[in-house]
Amino acid sequence: MNKAQLIEAVALEAGISKVAAKRAVDAVVNATIQTRMEGDKISFAGLGTFSVSQRPERTGRNPRTGAVVKIASKRVVKFRPTLDLE
Repeated sequence: MNKAQLIEAVALEAGISKVAAKRAVDAVVNATIQTRMEGDKISFAGLGTFSVSQRPERTGRNPRTGAVVKIASKRVVKFRPTLDLE
């Protein structure tokens, strides 16, 4: 499902226009991004939890040349789905 399909599904489920559904989906996405940037967890009951963790610096290999390269540390988003979906 892409964003346009999600907007259409929200509009149908909520009985609202696609414009209103787009505003709602955009608001959720923006709030999720902002919360994630602050490093907080985001939990959706029945869906799962988004969290941010720090991936440490590591070494890797250039697949074309085989040369060893240093991969910098970075923050990554993790998603842990809800185990009980019923």
